[in-house]
Amino acid sequence: MDKGKLVQWKVAPGDVVKRGQIVAVIETSKAAVDVEIWHDGTVHELLVEPGTTVPVGTTLATLLEAGESASGVVSQAKVAPTLVQPEITTQTETSSTKISQASAAPASTSEAVYSRRRISPAARRHAEAAGLSVDAIAGTGPDGAVTLQDVEQAIAAQKTRQTPVEEMSKPFSAEADKPSEMRKAIAAAMSRSKRDIPHYYLSETVPMKNAQRWLMTVNEKRPITDRILMAAVQLKAVALALKQFPDMNGFYVNETFHSGAGIHIGVAISLRQGGLIAPAIHDVADKPLEHIMRDLMDLVKRTRTGSLRGSELMDPTITVTNLGEQGVESVSGVIYPPQVALVGFGRISERPWVENGGLFAIPMMTATLAADHRVSDGHRGGLFLAAIRDALQKPEAL
Repeated sequence: MDKGKLVQWKVAPGDVVKRGQIVAVIETSKAAVDVEIWHDGTVHELLVEPGTTVPVGTTLATLLEAGESASGVVSQAKVAPTLVQPEITTQTETSSTKISQASAAPASTSEAVYSRRRISPAARRHAEAAGLSVDAIAGTGPDGAVTLQDVEQAIAAQKTRQTPVEEMSKPFSAEADKPSEMRKAIAAAMSRSKRDIPHYYLSETVPMKNAQRWLMTVNEKRPITDRILMAAVQLKAVALALKQFPDMNGFYVNETFHSGAGIHIGVAISLRQGGLIAPAIHDVADKPLEHIMRDLMDLVKRTRTGSLRGSELMDPTITVTNLGEQGVESVSGVIYPPQVALVGFGRISERPWVENGGLFAIPMMTATLAADHRVSDGHRGGLFLAAIRDALQKPEAL
């Protein structure tokens, strides 16, 4: 993404906030994202109005530290932002809650553009989205400034004048064009990945007889709503293997590998309107399978209804993609930068297998690894895949 729309504030100036609290909702090309606060403090100013689309890196709000008073703080002007690229962060006082993005973007138009007519950024963008000329809108704000309410009234007046033909000939709305925006976002991320990351690929055929039998036995004792899917078993196997191979779990930033602070597995989820997104299940290695299954079902549901938290999109340390249900035998994935690895699982199907000189037909699955050659080599990648394979042979230990 290179921009996002502030949909809603969930706090007001003067509110005391705690780390992890949801303070705003941002709409991106892929989903509506709940923005979390990253420091304790008191909300000082909200700098962007709901309905405003702003570039990545825009300061949304400022906080006061404990003991800091509003009287001693210089207020930040609510002006048109520039496209800058800091990481997502909420600092204290002079600090800000920001929309995050890893990739760079060019600078936006200068404040001079906004000086021709007094109008709030939200009102200007709302007018532009509706195809209205700012100069044609009467302003009722201070010194004749155009407010968001003025724009709403102008839009309502315009609708009463439109004929059915004019209504049908209007350009597609931003909402209607959202799938194409998502494709652009995916294209940008994947192009960057293939351009910047020297991928290497490995695959391993994994016997799944033990895992299937064990899972069937476990699920026989559970109600249908509480049954565990193989996807949860696979995620736990990957997480335990990552504990042995931390060089597969983290980020490559500024020519340096940074190991992940936890094992937060991004799960590739297809969206009904097209495209995909890979939010994280946090601390997978430390959770029992029942907990992982609940988290997975909840994550899929909220992803497809467009209700995700910023941290779920921001901090996956590795991605797992599973296309077995679509009948795919194996998948060679593209690493999601700045991550350094992606694990893929194909379908489980009966295949010939030789064991102790005998030929058998047993359920098998192809597991694949795409890894970053700047961080690891094929030897390490092979051992990592083998660790996943071995974990799936002893499902009761998961």
